Amino acid sequence: MSAPTAGAPPSLRDAVYTRLRTEILNGQVDPRERLTEPKLSKWFEVSRTPVREALSRLLSDGLIERTDFGYAVVVPSLAELRDLYELRVTLELRGVDRIIENPELGYDTDALSAELARWHELRAEPPEPDPSFVVLDERFHTALSRAAGNTRLTEALVAVNEKVRAVRMYDFVEHERIGITIAEHIEILELAIAGRLPEARTALHQHVGESLAVVMERAARALSRMALAG
Repeated sequence: MSAPTAGAPPSLRDAVYTRLRTEILNGQVDPRERLTEPKLSKWFEVSRTPVREALSRLLSDGLIERTDFGYAVVVPSLAELRDLYELRVTLELRGVDRIIENPELGYDTDALSAELARWHELRAEPPEPDPSFVVLDERFHTALSRAAGNTRLTEALVAVNEKVRAVRMYDFVEHERIGITIAEHIEILELAIAGRLPEARTALHQHVGESLAVVMERAARALSRMALAG
């Protein structure tokens, strides 16, 4: 274990880092917003030292990058998104594939049923379009992956989703997109719970982007929205 670093008390330093990291990952920090030590110090009501250390850690995490005016949330390029989305599709499908291939394995249907109940509630009272809906969307995919029983697959999926979240959040700014997502999640869960795994796989594949071209089109639109909003 390394010795504590000089600077802010560990509890305060960690608290600022954890809170800022959470707000970035939850889409509460606009990717276009300039993050500076004075602004964040005022925001968190702390001195610059814990803010500086938090920014340093977030820079190492790859969640922010240096700019001419401080820092900003990292937004992947289209080329990077292509690679990340391709990996995301692979990880998503591998969860159901491993169960199809091995009769001894199976989904945790209790966990899937609990997730299904949440999405039935969302269908009954759909939320207003908002970029933060991406967090609910990711929760579904994480729950589905975790219910397949391979923890490492789920961890890898969570890591990929964190990297593309800054762009994906702009895919949920229309009522139609919210409704389609809710309906598709329910369909996938119902098929998986019923043991209709090949059909569940097909529905999942279509949901996450059967055609990489379609996925990239969505990403390009999201980046365009970000540029226009800026």
